[in-house]
Amino acid sequence: MTLILSQSDLDELHQQVPQPQVENLVLDSFEELEGVPEILGRGYNRGMKLSPGVCLNFSDCEYHQDLMVKTPAHDHPIQFAIFLSGWIYFDDVHPNLGGTHSYFSGSGISPSYVEKHRAGERLTCVNVEIEPELLDSFLLEDGQYSCDIQNLLFKGEDCKISFYPTVTPAMRSLAQQMWNPPYRGTAKRMYLQAKVFELIAIHLDLISAQQQPIHDTQGLKRETIACIHHAKEILTAQLEYPPSLCELAQQVGVSVRTLHKGFPLLFNTTVVGYLTQQRLQKAQMLLRQGDYKVAEVANLVGYSHLGNFAAAFKREYGITPSQCLAGKKAVFGS
Repeated sequence: MTLILSQSDLDELHQQVPQPQVENLVLDSFEELEGVPEILGRGYNRGMKLSPGVCLNFSDCEYHQDLMVKTPAHDHPIQFAIFLSGWIYFDDVHPNLGGTHSYFSGSGISPSYVEKHRAGERLTCVNVEIEPELLDSFLLEDGQYSCDIQNLLFKGEDCKISFYPTVTPAMRSLAQQMWNPPYRGTAKRMYLQAKVFELIAIHLDLISAQQQPIHDTQGLKRETIACIHHAKEILTAQLEYPPSLCELAQQVGVSVRTLHKGFPLLFNTTVVGYLTQQRLQKAQMLLRQGDYKVAEVANLVGYSHLGNFAAAFKREYGITPSQCLAGKKAVFGS
């Protein structure tokens, strides 16, 4: 069974948890420790403000059951995250994050999204948030980045742009060093801030080397973005008998061409790709529940041909539907 919470629900639960005792972890005065609510799982978040505009967080958590967290649209700072273990799973907006897939985002407006955590999977992550004004003050002094990088990273009231660079050995090493710093007090704070800016330098270098953003919503108005999100919700609710592309476009008030353009920009997939992804995710959930046969699951998610269902399922998860029903785990993220 999957537990579904809003971001505000999750924040409220965290606020009610007393500070945990973590073995061999000594906090400095600028650090705060927050426990994972026992009803959800175990672990902690260790946060700190390194300097005005620079916040660092270390997460080490594991959940008792599958968890979905719904986050509404919100203002977003500059952010990057490197995952040392575990994954965060997404249906849209972002690809699955973990392993060699890191996250780097410019500032602006973040669309709403749902993140998923799997039961028993330990997630350890180094996360950094930087106020855009701080980073902008550095870039203004360097003509190399003054135009292109600023246009990518500082979106103001427009939708932000996200990047998903491959984690290099140097990036992973820096994250591990930050997790276990060799200093205490002020020296520790200076050490961590230096590592943060070294990681920022690596990411800026990747972007300046013409790495293309995955989610650039330039050219789409806010109203159009809302319509395309509505289309996504309709598809999610009608997996077995979805509307045709023309019907879907009419229902949300945009053209078919706009749907063709907007889905890859917002969700990194086509309309058909999104529908397939949702069908297969629901199929995997039903198979793992063990209450249905493979053919029944195929019908429930809109596949009339069992062979097509089996082939699509294996492409997505690396195992057959029968293997999933038998309890074999999916093969992710090479």
